[in-house]
Amino acid sequence: MSEATENGTELGYEQARDQLVEVVRELEAGGLSLEQSLALWEKGEHLAKICEHHLEGARERIEAALKSVEEAAEAGETDGGGEG
Repeated sequence: MSEATENGTELGYEQARDQLVEVVRELEAGGLSLEQSLALWEKGEHLAKICEHHLEGARERIEAALKSVEEAAEAGETDGGGEG
């Protein structure tokens, strides 16, 4: 499931992260009404989920790449390991 912006395009990791940083700055600065703070908090939660989604995808790609390297190394060991 992809997370989308208001115009229907998916935010990239960097965009979501940068927006999340800005939300945190605004919340830390204070001076907002309770309603404004809650709206920013909800936006932050949404952005954090987008970041998590991207990071999970990256983690899966790394794990798949490592697995393929390990399998290739194991295949190489079994193919050429019988010298003697």
